[in-house]
Formats: sequence, structure tokens, C-alpha cells
Amino acid sequence: METICIYNARTLASESSIEDLVMEARRTNYDVIGLAETRRRQPFNAVYDTGEKLFLGACDSRGVGSVGVLVNTSLSMNIDLFEQPTTRIGRLQLKRRGSIPALTIFVVYAPTSNYDEEEVEGF
Repeated sequence: METICIYNARTLASESSIEDLVMEARRTNYDVIGLAETRRRQPFNAVYDTGEKLFLGACDSRGVGSVGVLVNTSLSMNIDLFEQPTTRIGRLQLKRRGSIPALTIFVVYAPTSNYDEEEVEGF
């Protein structure tokens, strides 16, 4: 059984915030952590010495949105692709491997009630 979590990161724009996330994640039992509101201006991908893989998409021009995933070593070899079709939606596709079935995980950062109606409707 896979453990899939979601975390509202608030920002992963700095290297230190990414380091904090990875260190905290290592203290939990997870296979995939979906990350919302990362606020990265540019996409960012990393492979750590432990085998974990981090994929972060980019936010919009206002600094809003961006999603990503942190994949534990247990599933990192199963990654087929990570893509971010919009600044608010990410898709991680895992391929079948041994007894682990193929799986697609969507990470979505929906606009809250603080946003205007037009943005909520556009989502």
C-alpha cells in the first residue's frame, strides 16, 4: 500500500525552504507528497543522494500557484513523468513495476474564497 500525502507548502521559492521540506519529509512515512502553492518562478527538479526525487512546476506571473511532488526512494524508479499542464494542476504518472500497479496522481491547488469570482470560475 502506498502512502500519498498533500502539503500546502506556502512557498518553496528558496533553497532553504526546499531543504526544510526534504528534512521534514524524511521524518515521516510517505511514498509521494503532493505539494501545493510552491510559488516557484521557474521549474525545479532534483534527485537526492537518498534516491528521492523532487519535481516543482512554475507559478504564474503574479507569484500565485505552482504545484509539485516529492517522491520517496520506494517509488522513484516507477516515475514515468511529472507535468504541470497549468499553474494549478500537476500530474505524476507512475508506471507498473512488479507488484506495484500503474498509478496517476493529480496535485491540484484550487483558488480559495479570497480570489475573485472570475478566477474561481476559470479554474
